[in-house]
Amino acid sequence: MKEAGVGKMTKNTHGEHLRLLVVEDDADQRDLICETLEAHFGRGTTVGVESRGAALSTDLDSFDLILSDYNLPDGSGMDLLADVKSRCGTPVILVTGENVGRTAVEAIRNGANDYVVKFGDYLFTIPLVVEKNLMVARIRSENEALHQELIEKNQQLEQMAATDPLTGLYNRRHFGRVLDQLFSESERYSSDLACIMIDMDGFKQLNDSFGHQLGDQVLQVAGRTISNNMRRADIAARYGGDEFVLLLPQASTDEATRAAERIRAEFKASTASILKRASGVSMSIGIASVAVTQPRSADALVAAADAALYQAKSAGRDRVNLMGHSPQQPLRLPA
Repeated sequence: MKEAGVGKMTKNTHGEHLRLLVVEDDADQRDLICETLEAHFGRGTTVGVESRGAALSTDLDSFDLILSDYNLPDGSGMDLLADVKSRCGTPVILVTGENVGRTAVEAIRNGANDYVVKFGDYLFTIPLVVEKNLMVARIRSENEALHQELIEKNQQLEQMAATDPLTGLYNRRHFGRVLDQLFSESERYSSDLACIMIDMDGFKQLNDSFGHQLGDQVLQVAGRTISNNMRRADIAARYGGDEFVLLLPQASTDEATRAAERIRAEFKASTASILKRASGVSMSIGIASVAVTQPRSADALVAAADAALYQAKSAGRDRVNLMGHSPQQPLRLPA
């Protein structure tokens, strides 16, 4: 028996040795087909079985190609073809000798990759048909892998374009797109939408005193603190400089206030350790909502939260202020 020739396909797309399943109830024909294939592709590449049931008892997905006779003792090659297609994507070639035209058309329509006619010296054509279909399967697999890689790369690029690289939150441009969408949904379904605006107190002085490197660390802590106190549905973005914004769909002002207070307290505690002092960096926070503020537009909702933020700053900073609530009075947080 000849070894596989130079240039012949002997490995699959994973770099493993080819495995070909031959389903043929005639033992002599099965041995001849296996010998012919192994003379072309190499020893040990074929597994021969005598029936549909025997084929189904194997791991069909582990084979690179299945070559099946049309007539089997426990069904037909068409039945086996349907079984294979329901379990895996292994290519199937049917070998037929009856009603060639009708059977071949039926086989292709039902998902067969190719067919071989039992006529004359058909055994010599089998390796070529198998190799052609293996090549087609390899090209298809490589194209699918490239397509998936392209999709993943595009998703990564989109994520990078939408994300602030320092804090890991969304950037202002992406926030604007999401803001319009969530505000429209709030109007359509008559649901609430809360907006939280956050600004660090004395961040410029912090940069001047400690340097921009530490300032960047503080901004990163802000990003982590905000992310840790968000629900899955919430959207957070770095609005610019040391200012951040959050959108909380279907959240009341009470829920927004609790989230804002957690962010303010945790951030102040976290930055104290970075600055190595008793008190960390404080935040002034403003909150507005569709239900309470009744803004006419998405931008008006953000503007209302921004106005509440500056009221908090004017009242002494380091506090959460709800639009419509006097910042001079302490907020009574719901339990």
